[in-house]
Parts: sequence; structure tokens; C-alpha cells
Amino acid sequence: MSKYAYKTLIVNVSDKTYEIRKFEPPDVLGPIDLGVKLHIDVYESWKYDVFSDKNVVVIGKGPFTGGKLIGTHRMIIVFRSPLTKTLHVSALGGAAYKFMGTGIDALVIEGKSKNPTMIFLEGDENGNVGIRFEELSIKELLDIYEGYKGRRGTYALTLYLLDKYFFFIKKNNARAFVVGPAALSTIFGSVFSIDFDVNKRSLALGAEDSAARGGGGSVLFKAHNVIAVIAGGKFRPAKTNPKLNDLNLINKISRRIIGKTYVEAVVSATVKYRFDEKIKTGGTFGVNYPHYKDLIPVFGFNMIYLSKYMRMRIHEMIISHFWKPFNDEVFIKTKSWYTCGEPCVAACKKVWKGKKVDYEPFNGLGPMIGVFDLALTRRLVDLVDELGLDAIEVGHIISWIFDAIERGLLKPEDVDLDSKPYFNPLEFRQQYSKHNADLAAKIIEGLVSKKSTVLRLIAEKGIRAAAKELNKMYSDRVRVRGVRFEDLVVYIPFGDDGYVTPNYYWTPGMIAPLFILGRYWTNYTPTFMEPEDFAASSLLRAIKEYEIDNAGICRFHRRWAEKILQSLYSELLGINIDLDNHAKTYYKRIAEYSVKANALPRPWEGSKTMDLISSIASELSVKEWMEKFSSEFSKSINEWWRRFYMKVCMELSIKCK
Repeated sequence: MSKYAYKTLIVNVSDKTYEIRKFEPPDVLGPIDLGVKLHIDVYESWKYDVFSDKNVVVIGKGPFTGGKLIGTHRMIIVFRSPLTKTLHVSALGGAAYKFMGTGIDALVIEGKSKNPTMIFLEGDENGNVGIRFEELSIKELLDIYEGYKGRRGTYALTLYLLDKYFFFIKKNNARAFVVGPAALSTIFGSVFSIDFDVNKRSLALGAEDSAARGGGGSVLFKAHNVIAVIAGGKFRPAKTNPKLNDLNLINKISRRIIGKTYVEAVVSATVKYRFDEKIKTGGTFGVNYPHYKDLIPVFGFNMIYLSKYMRMRIHEMIISHFWKPFNDEVFIKTKSWYTCGEPCVAACKKVWKGKKVDYEPFNGLGPMIGVFDLALTRRLVDLVDELGLDAIEVGHIISWIFDAIERGLLKPEDVDLDSKPYFNPLEFRQQYSKHNADLAAKIIEGLVSKKSTVLRLIAEKGIRAAAKELNKMYSDRVRVRGVRFEDLVVYIPFGDDGYVTPNYYWTPGMIAPLFILGRYWTNYTPTFMEPEDFAASSLLRAIKEYEIDNAGICRFHRRWAEKILQSLYSELLGINIDLDNHAKTYYKRIAEYSVKANALPRPWEGSKTMDLISSIASELSVKEWMEKFSSEFSKSINEWWRRFYMKVCMELSIKCK
């Protein structure tokens, strides 16, 4: 029988009380299981406003931290999203390497503090956790955000913590999770974390990451008035489970299943993220552009309307002005590769001139908004990180606004701009990047400060609800132009007003009706197939990604981890369980929560979202569906959506509305 239990600290920040609870397998294996269970069985959070203190935030790690397994120190955050209105799972790389020192597996935050609150967690060698609370006034917090020792926002707050609580941080090898100004004023706030360099008494630039998707930072502040969690300590999980350190056992498992030693399996599975000798680059940014070429989303997904010739011209501009400066600096001149905070052979963090460069944020604040200059995009990503925003969401918002101005639905002054962006890909020149980047920076700042009525609407309600309101506000423009605001942006609707924007891939899988999107819980390859087949493959990927996240394993390690994860639970933890069935059961529970929250997937609403489906079918010459879309577009689009959705619901044995 397994001795494993998921040790959870439940903190009520209203009255500053707390308790330790242990959850046993097979009911709870990891942080997502815990989050789903608590939201459904204990707090019934769907009954309340999304910013109610019943919307508990679960911050947890997987069960394999602190031993010889690599890539197992990802922090997972579970909450009800103010965007989708249903449960969401967000992830933050490497931070569990220090969090494990607390001696707990997860922190659950309930209640709401009167003042902005910081939670300090300190574990001793035996796994006993100490907790204390510190508060700031809202004025003190805003003053720090405005500027502290030359830093703003999240960086300023983290540096303030390092200065004021340096002894605690150094003693406990602690790491901080903070929210930024965006958490106070928008629904897109992220949970941001940058490691400390205690030897230099400074921030470890390049070792930053965000749990950004879904608005978890906004929930942390608006529902609980929590602005930071600082966690560390001296506990090591292998003390209570020596098998975590048994490399002979891990090698035995790896050889039996994969046919390689464990390290060999890890090295071969993470080539893309470290350095691919075949294409002389590495990391998501380095690999994706030469791999996907003209399929990369640019200009607010408007590339779906362009010829392959035009898309390839844009691709050449990306390679010359965006990708090559990165590759020359990171792989030829400096070889500036780092990890997310844990020892890891992947060294996936490629740092360009002091800034970690990943595909999603840099594409969202680069080619997606008509900026083809790496230095300019770096400045925008820095700004988004400072403010504590979701870079993927912001990329969609800016490109939507730019497109609306280009199409005449908005005027620059509506969003506090003094000129139009260059957003026609047929007329674009690379030198226009500076102009677009300057306008984008104004929009980002204006979104957080709610500088105009339009930006306030987007900040408070999100893209989908804002689009409906803007249709009414500018009904004359909508009528004259013959296009609605929702026709110029790609999103997936949930319930009456929930939504999420997709990651930057031209594929049906990113916008298909699944229960958690905006993540990689889907088949996101650029392909097209019958909806039932696509649904089956996407649901399988959702289940596998659930397993990896629930184990606190970085998805960059999924190629080896998925193969041996079942055996790791069995032989390292003594838990004998059908992992696929377990994950499918909990994914079904997420779907059932969506039913209760009135946040089930809804059919696509905007023409660009629908065109993304038909265009990839055309791009791949899927003749049957090309003919269907050509002859009866709306009917065929709805058919594909409905058949996909019904297949998912049938596989999960749930009733879909």
C-alpha cells in the first residue's frame, strides 16, 4: 500500500487561519486533481461570482520533485477563470524546485484579506511548515509598482521583497510568486515569478516565467487580495521517499520501457528545446519559425487570407529581421542558454540580451501585431511582464484593435492613439515595425490604466463581451463597413460571455470545442481531418497533457515522461492506477463543472475564427471539405463544430447542450 499523500496547506486570508490536510491516492495524485476536487466538492465555486473568495486558488507541485528525475519541478495553478468562466489550469516552469522546501505539496488560498497581503511559507528539514502574513496598504503597493530602484510593476515588487525580506529569502532559498498592476485593473492578470540571485542580491534576469493564461493573477488579487507568495525551506522530499533518488531504479524503468538509460532518454527527447543540430537552433522561438514557415500566425491571423507567395515573403522578413538576430546571438556568439530554475539538461531558456525569448510571447507581440524587429518586441514583452499581463492575450487584443482601425471600425483616438498602425500585410514594410511597436506600447499601458472607454471595456470584460458592446457603441460603423467587431479576432466562446483566445498555431485544434483551451491540451498540429477523428486525437492529447501537468512535469519533457509515467507512480510512489482512466475521469469532472457554471463551449461567432477552419482545409487540399465550405459555408462550419463536440461528449459520457 502506498504511503504517499498529497500534503496541502489551506490558508484563509480573511482571518489568517490555516490547516494542513492530506489527500490520499487514488483520489488526488497532484495539483489539478486537488483543484478540481475542491472547486466541485468543497467550495462549489460555480455558484458564486468569479471574483468571490470561494474561487480558491490552488498552487501546487507534482509528486516527483527533489530527486533524480529531471523536469519535474513545474508549478501548477488551478482556479476558475474570469475569461472562460470555468476551471482553468496554468503552469509556471521550475519554481517547484524551491517550493518543495516548504514541506507541502500545495497551497490553497481561500477568503479575502482587507489589505494587499503577502504569504510567507518556510519549511524545516522535517517538513513542518511555518506561515506568516505581511500586508501593504494599496497606496504602498501602487507606489512600489510605479517605481522601486529603477524597476516597475512585478519586477519592482519582487525586488522590494528581496530587499525587505532578504534574510528570509536567503535562509530558505525562497522564490516569490507575485501579481502586477494588471491584476488590479484587468481580468488578464498573470502570476509572475523571477528567481533571486542571493549572492548578488539581485533578480536573476532571464530566469523569469509566468502562469499567465486564464487570468489567475487577477483572481489572486480580486478574489483574495493576495499580491505575493514567498516560499522555500530546507525540506527535501527524498528524505521521506528515498526512491526519488534511486537512479538505478529509474534507469531500470527507462531501459525496460524506452530502451535507453534515463539520461539518454531525456537528452534525446528534449533536442528541440536544447539545440537541434539539423537546423542549428533550439528552443520554441528558434525552432518554430523555420519549422512552421508561412503557417505562423501574423497580422492578427490575417495571413489565412493571403497567397502562399505573400506568406513566404512575410516569412522571409521574419527570418531576416526577427529570427536571425536571435539565432546569431544565442547560438553563435554567446550561447546564453539557461534553465527555468531547476537543474535540467534541456536548458530551454534562450536569453537574448538579458531577456528570455519564447515563441508565444514574442510572436504575439511581434509578427502578430506587425512588428518584425526583435529589439522592439523585447521591449514590449518586458512591458507586459512588468505589468503582469498575459502576452498571448495582449497580442490578440492589440492585433484586434489594429485590425479594427485598419477596417474603419475604430478610430485611433478611440483607444488613445494619435495615428493609425500599418496593418495591411500587402503594403507592409519592415521599417513600419517601430511605429506599430510604439502604438502597441500605448495600448498596453492604456489597457492597464483604462485610458479610454474602449480600453476600459476590454480590460474589464474581455474580448468577447467587449465586441458585443462595441457593436452597439459603433453601430453606424458596423453597418457601413459590413463587418462586426467579433469578425476581426479569433476566440473560442464559452457560455454566455466566457471565451479564450488560442495559442499561435494555424490549426483547428486550438479553437475546437474542448473544455480547457488556451493551453496545449489538444491536437495542435497544422492538419485537417474528419471532425470525429480530430476530436478523438484532441481528447487523447488533452488527457495526456493533464497527466503531465498533474505530475508537475514540464511538457518539454513529455516525450519521455508519457512513456514511463505509469511506472513512475507504481515503482517510485507505490500507486497502482490506470493513469489514462484517472485523467479522463477528472477531465470529465472539469466538463461537468462547465455545465454547472454555464460555461460549456459554444459555436464559433466571428467570421475570422470560422475562416481559420476553412482556410486550413484549403491549404491542405482536403477536397471534400473544401467543396462543402464553398457551397454551404455556415452550414458546413456548424456541422464540423457540432460533430467534433458531440464526439468529445460521447467519449466522456456527458450530456452536451
